[in-house]
Amino acid sequence: MLLGEYKHNIDAKGRLIIPSKFRDDLGEHFIVTRGLDGCLFGYPMEEWHTLEAKLKQLPLAKKESRAFTRFLYSAATECSLDKQGRINLPNTLINHASIEKSCFIIGVSDRIEIWSEEKWTEFSSDANESFEEIAEEMIDFGF
Repeated sequence: MLLGEYKHNIDAKGRLIIPSKFRDDLGEHFIVTRGLDGCLFGYPMEEWHTLEAKLKQLPLAKKESRAFTRFLYSAATECSLDKQGRINLPNTLINHASIEKSCFIIGVSDRIEIWSEEKWTEFSSDANESFEEIAEEMIDFGF
């Protein structure tokens, strides 16, 4: 299970250190793609295959299904860890997440999320202010 929050810098070549606590769960090769809320999603291969199976079940006739599938697949890239535990992110993904230098890598159960420091700070602040309201809404989902 992927848990925690870590701050790292991306270098000028797009290389980003993946926290050592995430490396075993992600595996040597994993998929990074556009995420929601302006971040990037990183999936271990097994989780990516599970997501792929779900995406294949979406109705092709629905415009939203096609758009969502395109959104995820068009920017998806297979990443491999180098000897220093880094991955190389393409500019498409760096630009999507507005990452300039400092970023946060967080564990979210079955995936990681990569956020620019500015977006993560803003999101965290907003979520912290409304956490109790969000928790009340989760009752509808059985929490």
